[in-house]
Amino acid sequence: TLLDEKDALRDYRQQFCYPPANREDPNSAESIYLCGNSLGLQPKKLKARIDQELYDWATLGVEGHFQGKYPWVSTDEPLLPHMAKIVGAEEAEVAIMNSLSTNMHLMLIPFYRPTKTRFKILMEAGAFPSDRYGIKSQLFLHDVSPDDGLIEIAPREGERNIRTDDIIKVIEEQGESIALVFFSGIQYYSGQLFDMKAITEAAHKQGCRAGFDLAHAVGNAPLQLHDWNVDFAVWCCYKYLNSGPGTIGGCFVHGRLTGVPQKDGKVVEIGADLKRVGGWWGQAQDSRFNMLDDFDPIPGAAGFRLSNPPVLCVASLAVSLEIFSSAGMENLRKKSLLLTGYLEYLIDNHIPKGHIEIITPRDPNQRGCQLSLLFTHSSAVDSVSEALVKEGLIADIRKPDVMRIAPVPLYNSFKDVWRFVALLRRVLEA
Repeated sequence: TLLDEKDALRDYRQQFCYPPANREDPNSAESIYLCGNSLGLQPKKLKARIDQELYDWATLGVEGHFQGKYPWVSTDEPLLPHMAKIVGAEEAEVAIMNSLSTNMHLMLIPFYRPTKTRFKILMEAGAFPSDRYGIKSQLFLHDVSPDDGLIEIAPREGERNIRTDDIIKVIEEQGESIALVFFSGIQYYSGQLFDMKAITEAAHKQGCRAGFDLAHAVGNAPLQLHDWNVDFAVWCCYKYLNSGPGTIGGCFVHGRLTGVPQKDGKVVEIGADLKRVGGWWGQAQDSRFNMLDDFDPIPGAAGFRLSNPPVLCVASLAVSLEIFSSAGMENLRKKSLLLTGYLEYLIDNHIPKGHIEIITPRDPNQRGCQLSLLFTHSSAVDSVSEALVKEGLIADIRKPDVMRIAPVPLYNSFKDVWRFVALLRRVLEA
C-alpha cells in the first residue's frame, strides 16, 4: 500500500477498464490483470471516440474524410509525434499502418535483397512463430533454402538467454554472407531485451541490414531507433499500447534511407532506388487525388503506406497514445523497473523453492516489465494456471511450461503484484 501511495502514476489505472474476477458476474471485484504483454486493457475514453467516428459517418457520409471532427483523410497524422517519441524516432520516420506481419513482409522487400554471396538472414532461435514463418517464406520467394539461408542463434548450453557477445561474434564471422540481421526487440518467450544498438552497429560494420520486431518492446522498453541507426522496425499496438485486439500496427524506416533531411547534413543513402511496393496512400500528398500514373512516394516511412488507414483502428490507438504522452515513457520505465523488481523480490523470497525458475534476465537493463516463470514440472503450469484463474488472475501461458507475468506500469499496481505472488504461493502449497 505504501508503494502505491508513493506511485506518481497510480491514478492512470482509473483510465482503464478492468475485467471482473468472476467472468459470469460483471459486478464482481477486479481481476488481477497481468497480461498486458498479450493484450492491453481498454481505455475508458475509447467508446466516446469510436462513437464520434460512427456519428460522423452517419451524419456526414463521405464528407467525413474532410469535415469530421477527426478528418479521415489525415486521421493517422496527429498520432505520429506521440509514436515517434515512444520509439525514439523523427516524426517522418514512423508510419501507422497495417498489422505487424504485413509490415514485416513489406519491409523485407527493400531490406532483404539477397545476392549469390550475401543471402543469409540471422535471427534468434525460438523467435515468435509469425516471424519465423515470414522469414522462411521470404527465403523461399528468393529461391533460398532455409537450410542454407537461415542462421538461428540460441543461448549457450545450460543458459536461458542469448549473450550479446555471441550475436556479435556470429555477425563478425559470417557477416560477408549475411544480408539481414532481424531480431526481436524483446524475446516474447523469455522476456530478454536485446541490445539493439550493439546488434545494429555490428551488422552495419559487416555491410548487413538490421531490422527488429518490436511487438514486446514498444511502449515497454526505452527505444532510440534513430540514434541507434536501425534500418527498419515493425510492431503491433495492441499489447503495451492498448489499441485493442488485432488493430493497426506501426513501422519505422530510418530517414537516411528515404530522403528525409538529416541533422548531420547527410543526404539519401538509397532514396528512389529503394525497392518497395507502392500504394496510393504512400503517394505524395499534393498529387494523391490527381490520379497520376507514376508513383511519387512521400519521403519517409509514410511512403510505404498502401491504403488509407482503418479509421476505427486509428481512433482506438489515438486514445491510448494520448494517455502515454501524458504519463511519459521515462516515468513509465522508472515505475516499471520498480514494479518488476518488486515482483522478482517477492518470488525469490516468498515462493517455495523448486517450483519455478525466472528465465528472464536478472539485469533490469536486459528486460522490460515481463518476467517469464518456468515451472519445474511442465504439467504443473496448466493445473496452477487453472487454479489461479478461478481466483481472478488473468495471465499468459506459453507451452510447454512457462507463465508470463507482465505488471504494466500504466495501469498495474504494487498491490496487484503482491496479490499475485500471495495467490501463487497458496496454490503451490495446496
